[in-house]
Amino acid sequence: MLASPAPTVKPMNRVAPRSLPRPRPAWILAMAATLLAAAASLLTLPAQGRGAPPGREVAPRGPLLADEQATIDLFRRTSPSVVHITTLAAQRDFFSLNVEQVPRGTGTGFVWDRQGHVVTNFHVIQGGSGARVTLADQSSFEARLVGVFPDRDLAVLRIDAPADKLPPIPLGSSRDLQVGQRVYAIGNPFGLDQTLTTGIVSALNREIESFNSRTIRGVVQTDAAINPGNSGGPLLDSAGRLVGVNTQIASPSGASAGIGFAIPVDEVNRIVPRLIRDGRVVRPALGVTAAPAGFAQALRLPEGVAIVQLAAGGPAARAGLQPFRRARDGGVQMGDVVTAIDGEPVKTLDDILTLLEQRQPGDKVTLTLWRAGRARQEQVTLGTSE
Repeated sequence: MLASPAPTVKPMNRVAPRSLPRPRPAWILAMAATLLAAAASLLTLPAQGRGAPPGREVAPRGPLLADEQATIDLFRRTSPSVVHITTLAAQRDFFSLNVEQVPRGTGTGFVWDRQGHVVTNFHVIQGGSGARVTLADQSSFEARLVGVFPDRDLAVLRIDAPADKLPPIPLGSSRDLQVGQRVYAIGNPFGLDQTLTTGIVSALNREIESFNSRTIRGVVQTDAAINPGNSGGPLLDSAGRLVGVNTQIASPSGASAGIGFAIPVDEVNRIVPRLIRDGRVVRPALGVTAAPAGFAQALRLPEGVAIVQLAAGGPAARAGLQPFRRARDGGVQMGDVVTAIDGEPVKTLDDILTLLEQRQPGDKVTLTLWRAGRARQEQVTLGTSE
């Protein structure tokens, strides 16, 4: 019989004998132990401190200096009286033709009384179709215009807000201000609410030009930083009293250069009550028309205001004043030159208007007059400019 073939035997893979660990140097073992200890300490640190160097101990602050605390207290007392004013402009939608009001500019103002009257600059609201007033607690109210006096860059708005939200700003005096005394300005420069800057009274009795070319006299100059958006805000003394309304800066770049101007509070306190009462300032009038520039110099007249026309039946006409006029031969017939009002010299029509604004219709004033080389005085009862 045939023998069956022998089974094929496949050799198994041989397993190499496992080698024993070789001994390590001692310095490697020491380094490993150090790394393990460091890792364990990191696990015990707070999350925010991991990987950060240890901080230094914070030194205690201690009490504030007396003048620092006084400034802080002043701001806390007076800032609730300062408001942010956003002027609005009417804009017609191109597609729907609907008219809506959009923000036009911003400025500052302050609360005058608990009836909701707010004082600001005329140029802050000039050209706007409306305004919104935002109080220190961020509540906002529609404002309506009460009155303006561009000659002094002043305007009064009114809002319907609860009386407890309207702390009036304390009034001070500008007649006793002194150069060098500290002042504070609160406003909204560049739209940044409730900004406080400090400085001193740099000069007094400055003159600036209003937006209708009238001269504003007795202006307070300060080096407290005043920037666009501060307009209409209060200038305060160290007692927190209003001593001026910030109105202009002198700067070639348009930003604060350390020369700011404020309308004196005595002027503000004279004008604002009239705006609240009448909606405008009714200026007393003499009933005269002043000669144009160069007239007095051409005729070699004394310094003063030459009269070239009288209002029929007006105060000056009733007092017997005479205007300059043409004679039949073509020459000039001499009239009156006003050289002083109640003893205060006048050189221009602006001088006369400034003095009259300090009086009321019906008041009597004494005019010092010059005519044809002779001086005299006449008493005139003031009328109204309307």
